[in-house]
Amino acid sequence: MNILEAKNINKFFHQPTEFQVLKNIEFSVKKGEFLTMIGKSGSGKSTLLYILSTMDTDYSGELIIDNKLVTGCNKDYLAETRNQKIGFVFQFHYLLPEFSCLHNVMIPALKLGILPEKEIEEKAYQKLDALGLKDQALKPASKLSGGQQQRVAIARALINDPLIIMGDEPTGNLDSKNTEIVFHILQELAKDYGQTIIAVTHDDDFANKSDRIIELKDGIIIRQ
Repeated sequence: MNILEAKNINKFFHQPTEFQVLKNIEFSVKKGEFLTMIGKSGSGKSTLLYILSTMDTDYSGELIIDNKLVTGCNKDYLAETRNQKIGFVFQFHYLLPEFSCLHNVMIPALKLGILPEKEIEEKAYQKLDALGLKDQALKPASKLSGGQQQRVAIARALINDPLIIMGDEPTGNLDSKNTEIVFHILQELAKDYGQTIIAVTHDDDFANKSDRIIELKDGIIIRQ
């Protein structure tokens, strides 16, 4: 079953001069697939990720998420789609340093406002426990190592049980040991829990161990 489909996506930058950054991008992603996108700087991979995440709506073509055409939908609907269906893990974890790890993980679910706070707290503990961080739950995020902080960021991405986790260089700021840990966590999420992962990476080892690679060059898919 396809969780996401991109159909004939084209994207232009208009400043300082008109430039086509993505050209006729077409592919689909299945449920439980661990997909990586690679390509040199300027190839269009991060631009494509932002379109797939619904944060960039200035493109032509069609984006379908969970069998629903999201192209052309209003900002409120797209924000709701992101909150419910997409979890984000970035190169920099963007945790609130003075808040506990637990509270950082709870934030997207509190924002969504569907579950009572007590239930969200229990879920946040479960996610931290699954990532081996339950004993760090009440520590301020600033007191954790870089690798631990990135695992907290993954727990935060999982709190609303999204259909897709999107990563923008999720291991780009980590040493090789922590890169390995984060990769295995993502791989386990895909294999054991049917979680769909779409990650942009510069790390060839990381990409080669994923289920499928999409390679971009000058805004065109040259391998998928």
